[in-house]
Amino acid sequence: MKYMAILADTLAELAQHKLRTLLTLLGMIFGVGAVIAMLNIGEGAEREALSMIDSMGLHNLIVTGKTFEENELKEQRKHSRGLSLRDGEIGVSALPFIEAFSAQKEIDTYSIFSAKGKSDGDALGVSASFFELSKFALYQGRYLDSGDEQAFAQVAVLGSSSAKQLFPLGNAVGQNIKINHLWFKVVGVLEAPFLKKEEFQGIKLGGEQNQVFIPLSAAIHKFPAKQLVSEVSSLKFKVNKDIDPIEAAKAVNHLLNRRHNDVDDFDITIPAALLAQQKQTQQIFNIVMSCVAGISLLVGGIGIMNIMLATVLERTKEIGLLRAVGATQKDIRLQFVAESFTISILGGLLGVVFGILLSELISLYSQWAVYWSLSAIVLSFSICAMVGIVFGVYPAIKASKLDPIDALQSD
Repeated sequence: MKYMAILADTLAELAQHKLRTLLTLLGMIFGVGAVIAMLNIGEGAEREALSMIDSMGLHNLIVTGKTFEENELKEQRKHSRGLSLRDGEIGVSALPFIEAFSAQKEIDTYSIFSAKGKSDGDALGVSASFFELSKFALYQGRYLDSGDEQAFAQVAVLGSSSAKQLFPLGNAVGQNIKINHLWFKVVGVLEAPFLKKEEFQGIKLGGEQNQVFIPLSAAIHKFPAKQLVSEVSSLKFKVNKDIDPIEAAKAVNHLLNRRHNDVDDFDITIPAALLAQQKQTQQIFNIVMSCVAGISLLVGGIGIMNIMLATVLERTKEIGLLRAVGATQKDIRLQFVAESFTISILGGLLGVVFGILLSELISLYSQWAVYWSLSAIVLSFSICAMVGIVFGVYPAIKASKLDPIDALQSD
């Protein structure tokens, strides 16, 4: 009952000075809101990065052929024929930590249509292991397999966007489409990936939605290629999980350089390294934002102390009267600490609401990912409550040490 009475007195005292209480709350509201928004956005960015990296394959190495002007390409081809299937085969046989590889070849596409629609996407020849290493989810039908590869089969798997363009009413599997001059039978449709961004660390993602995939053998032998163009456009190597992908990339780079006579005609992308770089950048962002939010909470705490000290001066006679009728120093301290603690709790609760709204606004206008973290809310609220107690202790002690007689005689 004693504590309930103290709480009632505290709320009554704060209600008497509404504007002053509101101004004191603002520092806590902004501080808690900033902490919550920062942590939610940071967590969202990290999870989005993981999702994007997963679409590339965390334990993969992506080797992409470089593009050159015609004269430079002619010079390059005197020493290297560019990326080839043989590069992938030798990578698997010569390097024990390479478990598998896939290859893809871009097709010079000028027309993709069906009886029900037209696609503005591109056709891509891929090896049978492409879908396994790329981790694309299947929506309908099946993936391309080794039998399609060996038979030079004219079959295709559609990306989600291409399927909607070519077959607006659905039921793409079993239908026929024409790529340039050849007809292909649709055997599968990919599921749309959950990616909000089309690029990560300079690497384009999500392009499979607007592509049509056919067997690599059909792409190489049934579509005319430009002169001097390499056999395949890119290779993807699957690295053993126990091996550092960065060290594996060095070995692959050395092997391919020897095969290409040290001609710089390819790039290697390491998804694991991109993830590490993203985490480092995110960590710096979190530290900076934490400092800003911490300063805001500190300012809010100083505001609480300032207001409580002013309250002590205003209520000097009241404190003297309370002491005169039997209130102890402990009672006085408890009353003032309760007031500062109540302010911080109210500020914390309003700050949580503000942080949620701020996160949504930032996500809406900047297209940043947001992931709601209960730990972020609990952490920021706990810090806010602690700030209220810490900055309320000194004014409470000062109030409790006032001499009752001097307090009653003060003007």
